[in-house]
Amino acid sequence: MHFTDQTDSTAMAMAFKMATTGMWVTDECKNSFMEMKWKKVHRYIVFKIDEKSRLVTVDKVGGPGESYDDLAASLPTDDCRYAVFDFDFVTVDNCRKSKIFFIAWSPTASRIRAKMLYATSKDGLRRVLDGISYEVQATDPTEMGIDVIKDKAN
Repeated sequence: MHFTDQTDSTAMAMAFKMATTGMWVTDECKNSFMEMKWKKVHRYIVFKIDEKSRLVTVDKVGGPGESYDDLAASLPTDDCRYAVFDFDFVTVDNCRKSKIFFIAWSPTASRIRAKMLYATSKDGLRRVLDGISYEVQATDPTEMGIDVIKDKAN
């Protein structure tokens, strides 16, 4: 995303400020999340912080046919991201349910600055994304495996 001076005020009006860090969450983030939550058009959304513009933006969306493995494979091994995943499951009494998971991805190989930025901005993004059931923090793929998700959902 690139803004000129003329559109800065428009961009600010269209973004949600994350008060604690001066980060801004774009409308695209909130709109994509609402589409996932209510219309089920996305299985997951990956968000990233653009350090120069100080905007949280949508990095990738996964279609309704994509799996948790697709989400895990889309996360970089050397940079932080946030992700939300719409987990569908059947309860022990045979009820279909859906829970939205928030994943804070901070791999060991990522820069210290990125880890700090993502850690301090997380709560602000979570406040904008209303309807998250569970949170998972992971520094490697085993900490966010599908078994972890299933255990938390049940």
